[in-house]
Amino acid sequence: MKIAVVGKGGAGKTTTSAVLARTLGRRGARVVALDCDTNPNLGLSLGVGDSETERLLTLREEVGDGAADHAPTWEDILDRYGADAPDGVRLSVITRIENPEPG
Repeated sequence: MKIAVVGKGGAGKTTTSAVLARTLGRRGARVVALDCDTNPNLGLSLGVGDSETERLLTLREEVGDGAADHAPTWEDILDRYGADAPDGVRLSVITRIENPEPG
């Protein structure tokens, strides 16, 4: 299952995404939360903390600036640019996925 939360600024997308991700994780689902926002705060809402959220943002900026390589596979994205959040959620702060693998 893939779920996207979209809407205008200030509508509660980040809060809704965090509650949904942690609830599904508590119920045993494998959850990957992708924060694609220009002002990424999903890490804070998920409970990974300021420093880990900042680390993920820095990694995203390095990829955008060309200082770090894009991850070639979905697994590499999660390994190289992800962090574990509470309730079994894996978080990654990304700009976009190029050449996504279907499925």
